[in-house]
Amino acid sequence: MSWRPRVLLADDYPDLVEAVSRLLALDCEIVGTVADGSALLQAAQRLRPDVIVLDVNLPNVQSLEACREITRVNPTTKVIMFTAMGDPSASQAFFKAGASAFVSKAAAGDLLLTIKRLCIDRG
Repeated sequence: MSWRPRVLLADDYPDLVEAVSRLLALDCEIVGTVADGSALLQAAQRLRPDVIVLDVNLPNVQSLEACREITRVNPTTKVIMFTAMGDPSASQAFFKAGASAFVSKAAAGDLLLTIKRLCIDRG
């Protein structure tokens, strides 16, 4: 891809954020990282990323509510829920809130493929 998607990472585990940043760095522009839901809402508005990789369980503002607000304010932003959980009812709730995809933290290698798939029409 000559065009690099602008990605905002939202997770409260610094080691995971660092690992995901390294995984995506060659193909994506990491525009920021946040560790809680309130910082996420501010960063999403300020940075206008193409993609937000959002941990299902963030402190402060709930991730479900953050997803709903982000996609309401900027419907072109793709939200990828990044989770260690495999609960189908949770994924349904996030899809209803505007999430574009779900990626398991156990299959983090799928994250870049998912970002490319979601952003293919922009590149």
